[in-house]
Amino acid sequence: VRWRRLFSATRFFLCIDGGGGVEGTRWRERPGSVVEIRSVCVGVVAIRAVHSGFYLAMNKQGRLYGSREFGPSCTFRERIEENGYNTYASLRWRHRGRPMLVALDGRGRPRPGRSTRRRHLSTHFLPTLVA
Repeated sequence: VRWRRLFSATRFFLCIDGGGGVEGTRWRERPGSVVEIRSVCVGVVAIRAVHSGFYLAMNKQGRLYGSREFGPSCTFRERIEENGYNTYASLRWRHRGRPMLVALDGRGRPRPGRSTRRRHLSTHFLPTLVA
């Protein structure tokens, strides 16, 4: 189990709030920005907000949300890209054969997984240590 803050290449921290909403925040010390990255099996992780207890999940349409219960929609394939950033693709859902990735746009809003690609900067995250 690793406690991290997921810092996006679009300069936002991934945050899961107390109501299960997923968004990006510029405020580093926001309570929902600390996540627990737990390995499920080789290359597959579950991401859970430490403060709220919600798991990061993706539905069939590619929308990100917080889930109280851990389930198949809460598992993501973690991949370290060539530039050193990590990408997180839904293990359960695909769109037209393509992986749907976790992404934050330039305003900190979650992008639908259907419109994400591995090369997009919005899908790149740096797991930073929690001090």
